[in-house]
Amino acid sequence: MPEQRWFIPIVVGVVFILLGVGAIFLGRREEKSYYDSLTARADLREFYARWPRRPEPGASKIGGWIAVALGLILIILGGIFWLVGPG
Repeated sequence: MPEQRWFIPIVVGVVFILLGVGAIFLGRREEKSYYDSLTARADLREFYARWPRRPEPGASKIGGWIAVALGLILIILGGIFWLVGPG
């Protein structure tokens, strides 16, 4: 089993990429629903006053891109471990 230490960063990297892509799509969906709800209203006070407070959909998208970047780094790191070999 110690010969396969490279496998762990690759699996964690894939998980990060999947979570990141999910967060990106979640952020896009939230942003679309937020702006669609604004266009259906006659009163745009919520848009200007930012009340009630809502999490910004941009944060989910940025967090998703960060998770994808970390996932790619971990996959590259696992590939380097695989190429270098044990010890």
